Amino acid sequence: MTDQTLAAGPVERHLRARRDAGRGLLMPYVTGGITPGWTRYLEAFAAAGGDAIEVGLPFSDPTLDGVTIQQASEAALARGASTRRILADLAEVRDLGVPLVASTYYNLVLHDGPEAFCAALREAGVTGLIVPDLPVHEADELTDVAAAAGVDLALLASPATPEPRLAEIARRSRGFVYAVSVMGTTGERAALAAGATELTTRLRRATDRPVLLGFGISTPDQAREARRHADGVVVGAAVMRRVLDGAGPDDLRAFLATLRRALDQE
Repeated sequence: MTDQTLAAGPVERHLRARRDAGRGLLMPYVTGGITPGWTRYLEAFAAAGGDAIEVGLPFSDPTLDGVTIQQASEAALARGASTRRILADLAEVRDLGVPLVASTYYNLVLHDGPEAFCAALREAGVTGLIVPDLPVHEADELTDVAAAAGVDLALLASPATPEPRLAEIARRSRGFVYAVSVMGTTGERAALAAGATELTTRLRRATDRPVLLGFGISTPDQAREARRHADGVVVGAAVMRRVLDGAGPDDLRAFLATLRRALDQE
């Protein structure tokens, strides 16, 4: 067994098992608190074949979120969403059969302190964490605290990440490695970014952890193409645009089912 396998936490064990069975991985995103009864989207995501679900904890000053996710965060905050209220909602969710992965910015982690923040995640049933503005050379404390709480901290890599830093990200990431397809913000795009293929190839040389590709995955064709290079995809803006336009859980289940079918075709 490798050190990476020995270090596998709950999210990684789940995703590895599904990937090793030949499944393309699908992780849809929802902004916590976006609508009344918003946790019904989680049930729809799981029913559509999601392998993990990313729950955004809205933050007032995002740096990597594009217009759609920014609008979703603003809408959630205007409704009174907060980290505590979102986690309280999650604690009431029945077992979905797939891991929940929280994503937010480091300011919210610092607000309560890493230990209290990670403990609150675990108490709410969240076993994964993404903090996009946390650089790898500053991630040691949160990685250790999260692991002690039973939470996998996944790190991000971009097409511009140099080889030594990419190897370090691959080594320190837990759960999966989040491959960012473009040097920019989240958002729907007409085509898969050209740099995505090279990045995922480099990451898969560096690690056996699942590699999920995000930022711009919007259509079944893009998901199918991404699956040729990565272990799976993260779908955020395409989901949240539909939510902002009034789509309900059933609508999102139908949309994600098209991505599920595309991933299963590879």
